[in-house]
Amino acid sequence: MPSLDVSELNIVVSVLGAFTVLYGLVAVKLKGVWYLGEALPAVLVGMLLGPVSAKFLDAKRWGSAAASQQDAITLGVMRVMIGIQLVIAGYQLPAKYLRVHCKDLIICLVPIMAMMWLATSVCVLATIPKVSLLATLVIGACVTSTDPILSQAVAKGPFADKYVPRPLREIISAEAGANDGFASPFLMLAVNLLRLTENRQATLVERGRGVGDDTRDVGIALGNWVIETLIYIVLLAIVYGAVVGYCARMGVKFSLSRRWIDSESYLLFPTALGLFIVGTCGALGTSDLLACFIAGCALNWDGEFLAETERRHDEVNSCIDVILNFGGFMYVGIAIPWQEFSQPDTTGITYARLFGLSVLVLLFRRIPALLLTYKMMPAVVKNWKEAIFMGYFGPIGVGAVYYLQHTRLLFPKEQVASARERELLDAICPVVYFLVLFSILVHGLSIPILSAIYKLYNVRTITEDAVEIRRRSIYVATPPNAFKGDRDTFIVYNRFFRPLAGIASLPISRPRTRSDNVSVSTEDEVEKKRSQAVTFSRIDSGANMI
Repeated sequence: MPSLDVSELNIVVSVLGAFTVLYGLVAVKLKGVWYLGEALPAVLVGMLLGPVSAKFLDAKRWGSAAASQQDAITLGVMRVMIGIQLVIAGYQLPAKYLRVHCKDLIICLVPIMAMMWLATSVCVLATIPKVSLLATLVIGACVTSTDPILSQAVAKGPFADKYVPRPLREIISAEAGANDGFASPFLMLAVNLLRLTENRQATLVERGRGVGDDTRDVGIALGNWVIETLIYIVLLAIVYGAVVGYCARMGVKFSLSRRWIDSESYLLFPTALGLFIVGTCGALGTSDLLACFIAGCALNWDGEFLAETERRHDEVNSCIDVILNFGGFMYVGIAIPWQEFSQPDTTGITYARLFGLSVLVLLFRRIPALLLTYKMMPAVVKNWKEAIFMGYFGPIGVGAVYYLQHTRLLFPKEQVASARERELLDAICPVVYFLVLFSILVHGLSIPILSAIYKLYNVRTITEDAVEIRRRSIYVATPPNAFKGDRDTFIVYNRFFRPLAGIASLPISRPRTRSDNVSVSTEDEVEKKRSQAVTFSRIDSGANMI
């Protein structure tokens, strides 16, 4: 007889499907009018349906329901989610972007990230009382990188189309894609020092010595850091990503020249490439995130891959972005450890201290570093206002959750960990998750507030670099910062996607009118067009008969 099967799988896919359907019905309002994006609503739904509130979704009950399985599930979800989207972010940059803006990226990845790491660590040290200096350096490294998913929303969203110059958008996107992998050196440096202080192996140093008593311990830690992190994790990931991306580009060109690859396979190619790199880099033990971004850039090194996706009117990769964001951020909402946000007797963590830490990190983690270095990047950051914008919109998100889970695997379980390691393991999870939650809420609401301020003060939208794109349906809403050209096209200003550096712009000079913003034709207009088409066909047939 038929029976109910309320399994965890059925619950998860039902909730994800229902949320995607309901969000899609008002997506234009949420993203194009209210500028909310996908992350904030998905996290809120995960929090409401998670184990603390409705108890409807709980990762601890999935699969075999093992006690420690949630850490492995979280790390796996983050790796797949971020890896695929980093390949997409890489190929959507202009051709040879890493070479053209090599100096700007080096500034973003070395001095700026170093200052962000140290500033965040100082904030943690000032607000969390019972955590050692090395532990704060580990925690600070986890949240140093800007989140690649949330940053792409800032760089490519409707608000950016209207108000953010393209050079600034491109450097925000490129920095967020690259610095997730470049956070590894800062993290592993602190981890190596902490591990050698507490759990030294006899093959490295004699037991019983401390870092402060014998400087050779520091030398061993730095040597391991250079070999294991800089060479194997970072350099190998760059080389591997470049080789895989180059081979993929050559393979796609070969198949295109012989017309062996269809549109579906071509448009799914970045997703498949991301899955392949995540799996192989995970097996090798190198940085899958950095390799994915480098491979995406190498895939579009000559600009032809992105140009072909534009010619094929690619909507596949944007749809994959959306579904990954829905699932990933809903999972973050489920996994938030609310019960760990109050530990006054062990680490000294309280809600007040976490809130104060979040405010300090928002103000001092990134903005001072950009104000000190923006004059070194005149090609992408023109003035101090753009530096503050870029500094403020450096969100903390799923990348921090990835590094949190990665860090927990580097240390022994709490039962056999030393006192300092237990302090770190007790503090790192609530601190990182609270910073992620605070960043998603604050940055998710900042764009709507900033948009309202711009409208109040009549800040003009960017009306430069116009391009013409095809209108694929009369029911397609007018893109942000665009107006209707003819019945089959839109004229779009400040569009992010630029396959080739010399892409032609349209000399648009006429002012916008109210009718330019109308996105759906009326029934009378449609009927009139149909009658004109019928009349033209009759004239053609009559001419053929004559």
